[in-house]
Amino acid sequence: MKIQDILAETRTISFEFFPPRESTGIHTVLEKIESLQVYSPNFISVTYGAGGSTRKFSEELTTKAKAHYDVEVMAHLTCVGHTVKELDEILERLESSAIENIIALRGDLPTNQTKKLTVENGFVHASDLINHINKGYSFGLGAACYPEGHPEAVSFDHDINYTKLKVENGADFLITQLFYDNDDFFRFVDKARAIGIQVPIIPGVLPVLSSNQIRKFTRLCGARIPSDLEMQLVKYENDDEGARAMGVEYATCQVQGLWDSGVSGIHFYVLNRSYSVSKILDNLRLERSLL
Repeated sequence: MKIQDILAETRTISFEFFPPRESTGIHTVLEKIESLQVYSPNFISVTYGAGGSTRKFSEELTTKAKAHYDVEVMAHLTCVGHTVKELDEILERLESSAIENIIALRGDLPTNQTKKLTVENGFVHASDLINHINKGYSFGLGAACYPEGHPEAVSFDHDINYTKLKVENGADFLITQLFYDNDDFFRFVDKARAIGIQVPIIPGVLPVLSSNQIRKFTRLCGARIPSDLEMQLVKYENDDEGARAMGVEYATCQVQGLWDSGVSGIHFYVLNRSYSVSKILDNLRLERSLL
């Protein structure tokens, strides 16, 4: 079932996992996926690997999860590092494995690659990949968006207009980058609606697991750490267990606030660790029906 059709019927809960670095780790990730099935996710997704380092295992994990569990699986696909021919081969394999949904991304460059792909051998932008898939295939299509602006964008307005282009090229829904101040998300949604973006916008939530972890992630994606959270990160600088407990409490409040505002769903960045997400959902017991 396509995710846009699920979103038309209910408010969604979804989980994002990442592939292992070795094939022997696929079983471990499948166990993490299975452990969260008790929360009846509407869909799950599998990332494509930083810089393409785990792409092979991403596709394998995606298709195995689809075959093993009664849940929609959204594949991640990036255009960086692929020719159009290679992308078509992947799309055809996903199609033959009954994958119905893809989130189409630009992706990060591998660490040893210093220039972006040219138009001659691939696509430069996520919007190009979305357009290609939309014209040639029948997948449901998601795209990424950035409540605080993409870290490489020349301005917030430029970035949100680029988000609109993704929708115009075929994206059926958007999933946000992580953020820690709900007001940033609400402002983004207001501006998106004002320029004509009407597709569902699902907030992405990453619970704090450690102070170092969250500083690294926010630095990479350009997200802001609010002052109240920063105080807690300092407090638990050398206490990962305390930071994780604080992260559960902080994310519980964040998700409750988002849910109460009427968001289309919540997308949890699980990082292949089920404990925090389980605790948050146990705390909340969210009602999903829109009827």
